[in-house]
Amino acid sequence: MQKQSNLANKTALHQRNKHRQGYDFLALCETLPDFTPYVKPNQYNNLSIDFADPMAVKLLNKALLLHYYQLSNWDIPSEYLCPPIPGRADYIHYLADLLAYDNNDKIPVGKQIRVLDIGVGANVIYPIIGRAEYNWSFVGSDINPISIKAAKLIIQSNPLLNGFIDCRLQRDTSAIFRQIIKPKEFFMLTMCNPPFHDSAQAALASNQTKLKKLGKLQYSKSNPALNFGGQQTELWCKGGESALITNMIKESTQYKQQCLWFTSLVSKKESLKVLNKQLITVKPAEVKIIPMAQGQKSSRFIAWSFFHQDKRREIIKNHQGNSEGIKQTSVS
Repeated sequence: MQKQSNLANKTALHQRNKHRQGYDFLALCETLPDFTPYVKPNQYNNLSIDFADPMAVKLLNKALLLHYYQLSNWDIPSEYLCPPIPGRADYIHYLADLLAYDNNDKIPVGKQIRVLDIGVGANVIYPIIGRAEYNWSFVGSDINPISIKAAKLIIQSNPLLNGFIDCRLQRDTSAIFRQIIKPKEFFMLTMCNPPFHDSAQAALASNQTKLKKLGKLQYSKSNPALNFGGQQTELWCKGGESALITNMIKESTQYKQQCLWFTSLVSKKESLKVLNKQLITVKPAEVKIIPMAQGQKSSRFIAWSFFHQDKRREIIKNHQGNSEGIKQTSVS
């Protein structure tokens, strides 16, 4: 292996994102030797992997989680979603900034900062990063029992995660918060990365476009699985992301006193018009749209709260206890 890694600066990522300098493949191979056979020089003579190869992508994720996020073990069932970690980390860091917005530019840290991850998946990526970076605790919900089982196995096999992440099966596929948020529970944040495709055909077409850009269209012809994997419920839902988030907004009114900020990623900019109309009907105290970017891709998440800022500040202060906040460099 050549002594060269891909360390191109990804300045679009959040300033606290550990992956702003790209992937240090040499260090990752040292952390996870099983990853080494998949790392080779690309056409620019930089070390890289075949991003159309599901096993290469899976081992990249495992190496990143072991190297940067203090895990000792991580695995997911075949053909389940294996998401790009830098973008997932960005969502967590921007959520931390959102809490800092109500806390004198200090990020609240510690187990008492509880987050609800809607659609936690088999990979448990968001709770892993949130626990490693800010010591937050999580409840992760999912409608897929196999995902919940796989997530629990990851938690059980990592001392870092034990006692910090609770996985709950959502048995009502029409519900989001109902049957997940228990009476008297309080969350600082809810988060969600909803499926943005509205059909299986749209998901497959998107995958073929990705593989064509990678010069690997033959993968989609011989194997319909996405290069990052994914079950049906992870990739598409009826009505796409705008329908799911609209339902989330409606249901959030039933739990307005049990969550400081409700949030969701919004992949398609055109979805915002529909969501803003729905938010007007539920009359939150504040709405924020936070822009994000990974490489050439722009994204965002929407956040709404039924508490005014003075009350939010009071709630965060009461939940911090004796934990020290991390002074952040800027507030988004």
